[in-house]
Amino acid sequence: MRLILRILGTWLIGLALVLLVIDGTKSLGASALVFTSLSDLWTQVHAPSLDGVRAFFASRFFADLLDNGLDTLLTYPAFAVFGIPGIIVALAGRTPRRERFLRQDQI
Repeated sequence: MRLILRILGTWLIGLALVLLVIDGTKSLGASALVFTSLSDLWTQVHAPSLDGVRAFFASRFFADLLDNGLDTLLTYPAFAVFGIPGIIVALAGRTPRRERFLRQDQI
């Protein structure tokens, strides 16, 4: 399970770094900070699936809450949406440290 979490976290962090480099390149070209929102990225990759997700959320019990949450998530920068969960998942998959302190004779 830890291996799967570490691999998934590494892929998410890698995707976030790629998106950050793309935003950095756009920022250099525009001479201003440019962040690509998740909605812009999702629209560029596959716009009909975004409409499908919105239609799916509209048919659920808490449709207004889900729609507001999705709208909020879509306004965040894409690198942050993938990077923060990637860091959390990668940290959850790391091995726990057995010995935190060393005795004097172990040094």
